[in-house]
Amino acid sequence: MAGLSLPRRILRVRPADGPAMLAGAIIAVPVVSVLVAALLMGGGEAWDHIRRTLMMPYLGGTLGTLAMAAGFMLVFAVPAAWLVTMYDYPGRPVFEWLLILPLAAPGYVLAYAWGDLMGVGGPLQSALREMTGWAARDYWFPSMRSMPGLAFVLASGLYPYVYLTARAGFVSQSVCALEAARSLGASPLRSFWNVALPAARPAIAAGLALAMMEVAADYGAAEYLGVPTLTFGIVRAWKSFGEPAAAARLAMILLVLVVGLVLAERRSRGRAGSQQSSTRWRSVSRTRLRGPAAWSAAAFCLTGFTIGFIMPVGRLVWRAAEAHETIAPVGEALKNTLILAGSGAVFAFVLALVIALAGRGKGPGAAFARLTASSAYAIPGAVLALGALVVLGGLGLTLTGIVPVVALAWVYASRFTAAGAEPMVAALDRAPASLGQAAESLGASAWRRAREVDLPIALSGASAGALILFVESLKELPATLMLRPFSWDTLAVRANAYAADERLAAAAVPSLMITLAGLVPVILLSWRLSHARPGEQA
Repeated sequence: MAGLSLPRRILRVRPADGPAMLAGAIIAVPVVSVLVAALLMGGGEAWDHIRRTLMMPYLGGTLGTLAMAAGFMLVFAVPAAWLVTMYDYPGRPVFEWLLILPLAAPGYVLAYAWGDLMGVGGPLQSALREMTGWAARDYWFPSMRSMPGLAFVLASGLYPYVYLTARAGFVSQSVCALEAARSLGASPLRSFWNVALPAARPAIAAGLALAMMEVAADYGAAEYLGVPTLTFGIVRAWKSFGEPAAAARLAMILLVLVVGLVLAERRSRGRAGSQQSSTRWRSVSRTRLRGPAAWSAAAFCLTGFTIGFIMPVGRLVWRAAEAHETIAPVGEALKNTLILAGSGAVFAFVLALVIALAGRGKGPGAAFARLTASSAYAIPGAVLALGALVVLGGLGLTLTGIVPVVALAWVYASRFTAAGAEPMVAALDRAPASLGQAAESLGASAWRRAREVDLPIALSGASAGALILFVESLKELPATLMLRPFSWDTLAVRANAYAADERLAAAAVPSLMITLAGLVPVILLSWRLSHARPGEQA
């Protein structure tokens, strides 16, 4: 039947489709194994206990944190993006890239710092008691060890997702619409609310969905601040109850939530592509602010950067310097981190290179591989680690010898391959199509074209991809906790253990090392944004 036939270009199998399908299968297996375990394995008494007593706290903690974190991010990130895009005021060029830096610190690092800053023995409450003479029971003070506290901590580190996409939405929309609104007498606030914000809403929603995926995936901050969430429940079901089936069922619920966020992001991105009303890009004419308005705008941006980066990182530096004699050595943890993160980055890099080269052919294998890679990137590390454990259990393997190293490299690759593939795909997309056409006209086979034309082009974007892969693997906490070799502490695991024992001075050094590593790709991103041409995607 002709009506049911698929386009020939999709059905046609290309030489690169085989490796691409294999790469996609390697990435997809942990997720599939979790779903199979959740559907086929019996829950047992542990699942009955979780369902009766813990399910509602887990669901409530996750959904409540998502809602509050979304509110916190929107309240700051969208106005900050508007100010940076449309106005000129003291420090604007610096704030343009400073506001991205909080992405460098993982949520659990921010939680350690803010928990110490806001605690009863922290500097803020201590200063309040010294000024007023009150005792700790004489006043109310916001607690970080609560759902609003967790939402605040995660939002302070993840708002750059919303800031970046909102800024891109404001820059790319038609300036003519804003000029028309102003010519009709609309105030700047009304132009923002009625014209600019609706046009940028799809881009804002896309960035918010990405940030929400990170919130849903968080484990370290939720554990440290004592807020029950689904990710916390998955790790606890495995570590405390030893029940993979119960953990798998919680993971399936979390997967449904993540898939909803992915679909929302896809839909928002699809709508965002149709906002530009003119094929001619016109530079935004910034309005110069003066007097109190200028300094208020600068203070607003400075406040967000201070909360998201200066205060938590500064507190960790202070604690590390304050009690340097009590800091435990981290040399062994650093070595283990480099081995595990390096292994995962190499594995993910190979998969990313296969996907990028296959994607040039636009075949079904490339489409499958890119779909699985982008989907796995949104799935929490705890879910993928649980899937790997299910597979290892089915094969009769235990976490001894080289097995946990291979399993962790597999999980890192499964989750982060998309981050490495996208820079390579972007490099291939920017290359002139005439290069490939010239190779084909000279009789080069598909493999020879891939080796001599596409591979050198893809490798031009490989350095950024490799750096991102290594740093993301270095920061991953829940998967490392579940799969690491016995007595193998990474920087993230060591920081988590010290923080759990309330040894923040000891936790400060590995936390700062993780943040410093995360600063490198974030600074590169900031540089790329500041040097991008008008209308160009960074």
